[in-house]
Amino acid sequence: MGASGSFPIDIVLFGMVAAFLVLRLRSILGRRQGFERPADAPVPQAPGQAGGRVIDAVAEPVPQRLVPEPASAVGQVLSRIVQADPGFQPAAFLAGAEGAFRMIVTAFAAGDRVTLRGLLSDDTYRAFEGAISAREAAGETQRTEIRAIATAAIEQAELRPQPPGPGIAAVTVRFVSDQVSLTLGHDGAPVAGTDAITEITDMWTFERECGSADPTWRLVAARSA
Repeated sequence: MGASGSFPIDIVLFGMVAAFLVLRLRSILGRRQGFERPADAPVPQAPGQAGGRVIDAVAEPVPQRLVPEPASAVGQVLSRIVQADPGFQPAAFLAGAEGAFRMIVTAFAAGDRVTLRGLLSDDTYRAFEGAISAREAAGETQRTEIRAIATAAIEQAELRPQPPGPGIAAVTVRFVSDQVSLTLGHDGAPVAGTDAITEITDMWTFERECGSADPTWRLVAARSA
């Protein structure tokens, strides 16, 4: 998941706001609170272009953040991540993951490589950057709005051994969101997506080395369900 003209002051202000959001997100996700290695390099899909169900505009639903029961298979893995990284808190991690989802979707649509670079793994960044470059080469622009996130739920978790450290933690989150996403051609005509509100389900995997001095959880896989 380009600008033109001279250099208006609102670009400067936007950059300042974006920098603040990145720092804020890093503080949320960086409390050692917990984020599956993809089998293949992820191929980003622009939100709203994955066959989502078009729905009528309604009042924004109250977001549901769902953490597996401790006795479940996923809950047991989360407990192991807590043991490897005592600061990890699944519920707080999930709130941070929701913030990361909003930032990454918005940055991808805007072609904001700086924000994406700090929130994605190397492989994922290359895939996203390639999609942005292809869009720019075609003279296309993308407009994306996240109107609401209905659900953010931890679906999978993994703790892989990484001697001599405590391991690599990976958590997959299912996001159900209402979005408006539209790709416009060089002539301003729509070429993909829709300007109607569409319900999209995404599966995103975040990963971090437990005990690392770098607190950032990075997106390593993204797909639409």
